[in-house]
Amino acid sequence: MRNRRIQLAVTAVFGALLLSGLSAVAQQQAQEPPPMGFFVTSVGVGDGANLGGLDGADAHCQSLAAAVGAGNRTWRAYLSTQGPGAVNARDRIGEGPWANAQGLVMATSVDGLHYDNSNFNWTHSLDENGNQFASRIDGDPDFTEHDVLTGSQLDGMAYPEGDDRTCGNWTSNGEGSAMLGHADRYSFTTPGSPWNTAHPSRGCSQDDLVATGGAGLFYCFAID
Repeated sequence: MRNRRIQLAVTAVFGALLLSGLSAVAQQQAQEPPPMGFFVTSVGVGDGANLGGLDGADAHCQSLAAAVGAGNRTWRAYLSTQGPGAVNARDRIGEGPWANAQGLVMATSVDGLHYDNSNFNWTHSLDENGNQFASRIDGDPDFTEHDVLTGSQLDGMAYPEGDDRTCGNWTSNGEGSAMLGHADRYSFTTPGSPWNTAHPSRGCSQDDLVATGGAGLFYCFAID
């Protein structure tokens, strides 16, 4: 009889533990993915690299986010400026983490974002609608829109004064040049091209940005 009681007690304990474990799993499955905190703009402003400065770029991010129900967050463009009062893109985007439109965390911190501990690639660098942009990776060798305006160095810092890397601090649609990143990390060489510092643009007009493989797109991050 005593052994029978012990067996029943043990069975009850294991049963309780099993139910507790199943409950925890159910709770995890019921948890919603993190809110979108990053996207590549689905469209540019439409005037080449003249974004209306940082304020105009931020407003474009905010507008696109609002259109998909994410306007309750504060959005900033990942862009640097040059010259007196230069702004570093890495200082504009909050502290992370940032998830894409599908809830996948792209990076957990500013350092992780810039030192290649991120999920930036064609599969995960989605626009605000959760869509991929045109890339050579999808099979069309002659068409891509993977060039993204950044004006930034590998570590997210601004370029020093001298060669224009920001199209006149995002006010030019003609003269100048902008540093571009490759949002799909596509490169003709291995191991791949940086997401924020790949090559300068041919110029600042819409046609020039298209000619080098872009459409005037840029990155947006939620800072809260």
